[in-house]
Amino acid sequence: MEKDLLAQVRAKAQTWLDGNYDAQTKAKVQAMMDAADTTELIESFYKDLEFGTGGLRGIMGAGSNRMNIYTVGGATQGLANYLKKNFAGRQISVVVGHDCRNQSRLFAETTANIFSANGIKVYLFENLRPTPEISFAIRHLKCQSGVVVTASHNPKEYNGYKAYWEDGAQVIAPHDTSIIAEVGRIKSIDDIKFQGNPALIQTIGEDVDSVFLEKISKLTLSPEAIRRNKDMKIVYTPIHGTGATLIPRALKMYGFENIIDVPEQNVLSGDFPTVKSPNPEEPAALKMAVEKAQATDAELVMASDPDADRMGIAVKNDKGEWVLCTGNQTAILFTYYLLRRWSELGRLNGKQYIVKTIVTTEMMAAIAAKFQVPYFDCYTGFKWIANVMREQEGQMEYVGGGEESYGFLVEDFVRDKDAVSACVMMAEIAAWAKDQGKTIYTLLQDIYLEFGFSKEKGISVVKQGKSGAEEIKQIMTGLRSDPPKELAGSKVVTIKDYASLRMIDLLSGENETLDMPETSNVLQFFTEDGSKVSVRPSGTEPKIKFYIEVKLPLASIADYDKVNAAAEAKVEAVKKSLRL
Repeated sequence: MEKDLLAQVRAKAQTWLDGNYDAQTKAKVQAMMDAADTTELIESFYKDLEFGTGGLRGIMGAGSNRMNIYTVGGATQGLANYLKKNFAGRQISVVVGHDCRNQSRLFAETTANIFSANGIKVYLFENLRPTPEISFAIRHLKCQSGVVVTASHNPKEYNGYKAYWEDGAQVIAPHDTSIIAEVGRIKSIDDIKFQGNPALIQTIGEDVDSVFLEKISKLTLSPEAIRRNKDMKIVYTPIHGTGATLIPRALKMYGFENIIDVPEQNVLSGDFPTVKSPNPEEPAALKMAVEKAQATDAELVMASDPDADRMGIAVKNDKGEWVLCTGNQTAILFTYYLLRRWSELGRLNGKQYIVKTIVTTEMMAAIAAKFQVPYFDCYTGFKWIANVMREQEGQMEYVGGGEESYGFLVEDFVRDKDAVSACVMMAEIAAWAKDQGKTIYTLLQDIYLEFGFSKEKGISVVKQGKSGAEEIKQIMTGLRSDPPKELAGSKVVTIKDYASLRMIDLLSGENETLDMPETSNVLQFFTEDGSKVSVRPSGTEPKIKFYIEVKLPLASIADYDKVNAAAEAKVEAVKKSLRL
């Protein structure tokens, strides 16, 4: 089997040596072919990069399973061919943007050239911009599609390519599979039109920035609270990424005048020199910002990831210590604040809704129920939240939507998670809470007191390469054939299998069909005491992900630390049940 694989890989690599590829790429491929250790050769050629929940993403380098101008070129040519079939007889236009990563500008310019070579008008951002602004620009400029070159919060070795449709949302079925089919029809590098048409490429920048920021500045729900607390000290870091281009400016337009930066992390760099991982989910990524907050006695720390679609925060607890909020906690804060203020302003009339992903905290659903606002559950990946927005457009009014992985969207003029608006809205929440004599930390405690304590924990098990992919497949197969009967001592009462779209009630034995737009390789286990465990392979990284949520009653704020510790212990017990 391994011998056959190596033969196939060598044959595929040989097509790169024989094809019309540049000399530098051929030299890299030849070095892999000549090496005694065939690991890199196999990893680079054993498959083609595929669209997952975040589009195309991979390690940069030579090969069909790597991010380079040829894999980017194939994806773009396939997308161009598909667009020309879908929008025949009209002038097609697209937006192209990119983040701060190494080779991102090269990949973006390559993408723009290929689109223009195919007769498609391109609006190319002059330099790096937040991902949500590309989504906005597609809608604003009435384009049919768009691309942003980014690998979000992945390590520096990675880059990626996210394709969007005319509503500014990432592509989903049938478009995603149809684009892949078009890419599959490209049998040779010679099928890709690399020679651009400059007449069809228009540079954009401030003309879109100003409109985008103006719309964000009008999102405020508590302008008086902002005016009263305009001097509140806020530390913000872009972690070397695109947030630096818009977020400080957005905060100032919103009315906040005391924004403190972290100069070392304002340096735009795809090497992310001050962090191991530019991910606001990681405490180490916020370390410098927290230190700055301690030195300046700030009240809030905010960070965005390299493409500024995710946001993480740190706040002071009741002991004056800085603690990081999880993505679920920020989602809880956004949901509670938005619904409470919409209610107080008389903007709720039964025709509004919120959205969450199935792996995100059930607290969002509980808060929505309190305000009698419907909520929708959808698959992981913001394209599915955007899909709900597409389906509800003209019928119901969007209030907000989010996912546990530090993504939230508070506006309806974008169709992707947005750290720009999330940062200004979180600053507003801090100002509003301060007006009530509270901090974000004590506001969160109040929400737990009202709705019950919930603790969520995400665990990613990394399984690299082809062998890792097989292991992940085996884990999912094992959980389906022999599901856990209890978790942390509580009986599993419901199983949801999104691969077969079946929900099994283990108490009654009844089966129901899950109402979802398509199947997905996700399993969920619900226990008698309200715990929830979700399991899914990542669509963009070599990982299998476990999402644990446990619930406990909270009788008073005085019990908070004790209940939090008990919840931690319960999470560990669930992990033990799952052998994690």
